[in-house]
Amino acid sequence: MKIQINFFTISTCFILLSCGTGKNASSAVTQANDTRSKSANSSLDPISAPLNKMESVKIAPSKKEKMVASDTTFVNLKDVSTDFVYDMKYATTANFLKSKVYECDACYLRKKTAISLIAANKKFIEMGYRIKLFDCYRPLDIQKKMWEIVSNPEYVADPKKGSIHNRGGAVDITLVDADGKELDMGTPFDFFGIEASHDYELLSDKVKINRKMLRKVMTRYDFRIFESEWWHYNLKNSKKDPLSNFKWKCD
Repeated sequence: MKIQINFFTISTCFILLSCGTGKNASSAVTQANDTRSKSANSSLDPISAPLNKMESVKIAPSKKEKMVASDTTFVNLKDVSTDFVYDMKYATTANFLKSKVYECDACYLRKKTAISLIAANKKFIEMGYRIKLFDCYRPLDIQKKMWEIVSNPEYVADPKKGSIHNRGGAVDITLVDADGKELDMGTPFDFFGIEASHDYELLSDKVKINRKMLRKVMTRYDFRIFESEWWHYNLKNSKKDPLSNFKWKCD
């Protein structure tokens, strides 16, 4: 009997308290929802702002959505940022193929790759540097053309398997200083010797510092190295994206 009375008393108090504070509780919930809403809005990545201006591009409102593997939207990096330097080697004959394989020097990337690259470049700019691009997205037909010129998997990815470049998730880059001068990375772009490897140690301290700085910032923004090429970076999980043969129009 004593246990029943205590249970009844406790239940009655709980009901009375709930009824007496219902208005306050409702107000607290509303306030909490408002706070969460404001917090979500404040977390939107400002890097997406320039991309948002493009009518054909739907910008993801959160970091999680930006990294969705099913993202197939391609953007021209030159349309969404003016902070990069370009030297698109394969739009010239100044490359190891000795052949021009791109009709023009456009730099297209998957949207998520562009967003991460812009973030990395913003950090480099704060440090007094800037990213210079040698190659971006590469249509599968261009990969086939390169394979016809040099059919060696040590230098060119077999188009049957494709590369991360064909998926819009890879960039070939270096850094330039405030005067536009390339930092010393020990070898030129597309140098296919052991000296271009990330783990090669017989380099000057200056070169080691430059490579380490490039690697540290790029990996911080979800890029991964390609061990044998200091200039090549792949966006994390981009290998899961499909090969693409999307082609852009040259002016």
